[in-house]
Amino acid sequence: IKKVFFIGLSAFLFGTGSSILSPKSIASPGFFEYQWDPAPGYKRLKYFQSSSTPLDRAKYYFFLRGAERKDNIIKLTLKVPDYFDAKIKSEKLSLCKVKVGGFTTRTRCLEKVPALIEVKDNQTAIEIFPKRPIPRDKDSYAVLMKIFNPRKAGMFQIQALSQSQQPGEMPISTYLGTWNVSVQ
Repeated sequence: IKKVFFIGLSAFLFGTGSSILSPKSIASPGFFEYQWDPAPGYKRLKYFQSSSTPLDRAKYYFFLRGAERKDNIIKLTLKVPDYFDAKIKSEKLSLCKVKVGGFTTRTRCLEKVPALIEVKDNQTAIEIFPKRPIPRDKDSYAVLMKIFNPRKAGMFQIQALSQSQQPGEMPISTYLGTWNVSVQ
């Protein structure tokens, strides 16, 4: 009986001690996303967020990978929910060709794409007009947004709409996908 007691006590102490001494983990966006009843046309887009703490300074990279662009993009529109209460300024936004980071490398802009960027007065839409169309190729592009996170925590869906035009045809606006941004 002493042997069983000693084994149980040592397992308990080892289990609680290792959890106390272990370093706190750093939160990162999850790899798994579940929706109860997703819309049939819903498409999840990738993004990188430097901080998810309310009122913290953050950089958002909203990625547009090559497989997500079906045509050359002449206009890009980001629909922001009206309850995303952060001050979005056009001078803090940019469009760039990007190198998507991973575990060993950081996400960074390789080349800034010249573009006219407008933010609507009610801050629910960001319109980006690149000087030359964003090509349909395998390169990744991103909208870089530097802001202070919203005051209130929550999940925010930012939708991407693109406008493309074939020579001699009318411009066509299409849904690219949605970025689900979380502020905790």
